[in-house]
Amino acid sequence: MRIIIKQLLASLAATMALAGTAAAGANDAVATALDANRPVGVVIEDYVQRGLASNLVLANQSLEAQKGLAALDAARAHYFPELGLNARYTRADGGRQFTVPTGQLLNPAYQTLNELLVANGGTPRFPMLGDESFPLQLPREQDTRLTLRQPLYAPAIPAAVAAARANASAANFGQQAFTRQLRRDIAVSYLDWLRARHGTEIIAASAALLSENLRVNQALYASGKGTHDIVLRAQAELLAVQQQQSESANGATQARSYVNFLLNRPLDTPLQNGAFSAMDTAGETETAPPTPVTTPPDLEAATHTALLARPELRQLEAASAAADAQLRAAHAARKPNISLGVDTGTQGADYGLGRNYNFSTASLVATWTLFDGGARAAAVSQARLSAAQLRNQQQLAATRVELEMRQAYDNLRTALGSLVTAHVRSAVARAAFDIASRRRDAGMASALEFLDARSALTGAELNEDQTRCTLLQRQFEYDFARGDTP
Repeated sequence: MRIIIKQLLASLAATMALAGTAAAGANDAVATALDANRPVGVVIEDYVQRGLASNLVLANQSLEAQKGLAALDAARAHYFPELGLNARYTRADGGRQFTVPTGQLLNPAYQTLNELLVANGGTPRFPMLGDESFPLQLPREQDTRLTLRQPLYAPAIPAAVAAARANASAANFGQQAFTRQLRRDIAVSYLDWLRARHGTEIIAASAALLSENLRVNQALYASGKGTHDIVLRAQAELLAVQQQQSESANGATQARSYVNFLLNRPLDTPLQNGAFSAMDTAGETETAPPTPVTTPPDLEAATHTALLARPELRQLEAASAAADAQLRAAHAARKPNISLGVDTGTQGADYGLGRNYNFSTASLVATWTLFDGGARAAAVSQARLSAAQLRNQQQLAATRVELEMRQAYDNLRTALGSLVTAHVRSAVARAAFDIASRRRDAGMASALEFLDARSALTGAELNEDQTRCTLLQRQFEYDFARGDTP
């Protein structure tokens, strides 16, 4: 099968050289003239690298992965102590007063003592006192301190770190998945453009031949060697091909615009026209032009490989692990937290250092929320449902990968067989057209027979070229489904 495909690729190269005299547009014609001999695989890889460097969606995926790493660093930071500087200076005027009833407490005793002294012939010695008042807020006050907080037991921190790590891993796998998808989309869309462009060239070559056929039939009719119906039939065939050529050119333009969209550049930028015959694969000989298409291995083995290699599945696994970690964090909110607090600094009516200013405190703080109206229970329920939802998504994604693998496998095998049939059809149509051309030149075949042969050849050539491009697309889709680099 591989040798047959090599021979078919060589035959397509000859067909493309024959049809290369026509152009789909001025811009594409310039690009084709500059890069006509570049292998299709090289051209596709060049566009893939441009797309990976310039695609805006992929750039956002990269930023998302970086955000995940930053979130992981932020979660890990809660393991370390937190050191802060707090400074406060206050000026107060008025406010509440605190009264110490010294007079009310001591004056009765002092009065009694004075009376005893007088009764014994002495003089009073104890004065009467008034109540003392102190402002609760000092007129001037400063408080400057260093505050150190260190978690000793906080079960929510490890769970948050595990969730952040899993989310970062999921973002990384998401970037890998989109990178592979972008590679496949660029390759497939470029082959869509190549197929449309080659079809336009083949149709243009057919239109040139039909124009010549119209001229010959008009000459025959003018000389009385034919009837007017041969001219009308030739005109109808030429108009049909011209209409087909216009539609094919429009399809090529649309395909080119989509490729440029994926590459994040102006939509009318010319594309390079790769050559099938110039593809270079190690281990191939010059007598047998190489091909990147290979016969797919056993479906069961390919599906097993896909389930292990697809980053989409790894992304969902990481997301599921993050959901499980969030569930652990929700459960941890029900447990107590213990932390160490140390404060040191200076306090007073003014700024200063020394015995009357400096202070230090150390605290062991335990916090435990005993009742919150069911908020923690609701958070646990929500986290549990999210984890169950992601597990369902994992199963669905695995089933979808198996389906994609089977479809890609069947499509690739079908395309391999279709190319053989398409080549045989093209060869038969070419031989029939050569015979019809010689018979027409010898006056042994009618114009109708010639036009039918020409139409059959054009259809066969278009079918072979489209089948060949489809085969390469199926190879890219198979590689993508299997988890290989497309």
